[in-house]
Amino acid sequence: MNELPVGRRVAQWRVRRNMTQQQFADRLGKSKSWVDKVERGVRRLERVSNLREIAEALRIDLEVLLSERPGTPNPTAAGVEQVRAALARYHIEAPTRPPDVAELRARLGHAGQSYRHARYPELLALLPGLLDAARAARATRPGRATDGLLVPVYGLIALVLVKVDQGEPAWLAADRGMAVALATNDPWVAAVATVPLSQALRSVGRRRSAMETAVVAAHRIMRSRSGVDLPADPSLLGTLLLQAALAAAGQGDERGVQELLDQAAQAAQEIGDGGFGLAAVEAARVVAEAALGDGTAATARHERLTAGGEWRWLPPEHRAAYLLDAARAYAQTGDMFRAGRALLDAERTARGEVHDRPAVRDLVAVVARSAAAPAGLARLAAALHVT
Repeated sequence: MNELPVGRRVAQWRVRRNMTQQQFADRLGKSKSWVDKVERGVRRLERVSNLREIAEALRIDLEVLLSERPGTPNPTAAGVEQVRAALARYHIEAPTRPPDVAELRARLGHAGQSYRHARYPELLALLPGLLDAARAARATRPGRATDGLLVPVYGLIALVLVKVDQGEPAWLAADRGMAVALATNDPWVAAVATVPLSQALRSVGRRRSAMETAVVAAHRIMRSRSGVDLPADPSLLGTLLLQAALAAAGQGDERGVQELLDQAAQAAQEIGDGGFGLAAVEAARVVAEAALGDGTAATARHERLTAGGEWRWLPPEHRAAYLLDAARAYAQTGDMFRAGRALLDAERTARGEVHDRPAVRDLVAVVARSAAAPAGLARLAAALHVT
């Protein structure tokens, strides 16, 4: 039954309760025609309040009516434990043959794609073996090539652990990546390590440290961009400035936020494609305005951003995470219908960003309790077991 459309489930539960369509309609205070259209899928249930009334009339929980796979265990738990175990391995046996750096780079690329598409359980399963291999490669063949593998592996571990609310081990992984990066004396490698470190610091509430770390790395890049050893990378520079701005917003530093975002916008303009960089900056402005308490300005800016096509150039993970922030901004202003729509858009964009992040459940629960929430949100709330 849980694989059927909602209308068909309503019909089957009505039959189980030995009710005719007319009897069921009388309980709901609706017409028999209304019930018939619902059961045939001709009429969509657009409000959570209607779904709750139907569940109550059928004497079942809303979760039973809507959940596609009730009782499904959290798929990330085992992966988190495997990653923790990998971080706790301090002695890696030397490989029997020289490491294939090209193969490791390809595995790292696959892991990066998993992150960009919010496939977090898959990524958590990949990372322990990739970390062991990168550490073994660096021990066997130390140098810039293997350092350039190990730093982003630690970074990906930190980023995915932040996503699944494992802030302290995320900080540990990011710190280890930074230690490897600093040993290279290469500002670009250190800047790459700083992005996940800043996110991990923000996740454990160390916003000032997150801001200062990102600003220092950004300034080192700006001072070194004319040097022969460091390629110009306005995208990385902009990302660091965005991290710093979001950390400043968490501290209520409105002036600092504005200055950092303006610098990020200048870096984005250097990319020259008019898409990814500028869209990322505008998305960060929305998030920052909401964090500073101006939900009205944040939602207005969000609607202008999503009316254009540039923001769709962002990776699916980035878009979905941003839509969750937009949903929080709508909820902040009391607009639960648009908050619910943003949550559902986030799920359609990158399912894992919604289903595999524990922090999202509280937001879904709050919005789903509103009678104004779109009907699809009740199905999502039931799937996340937060009804």
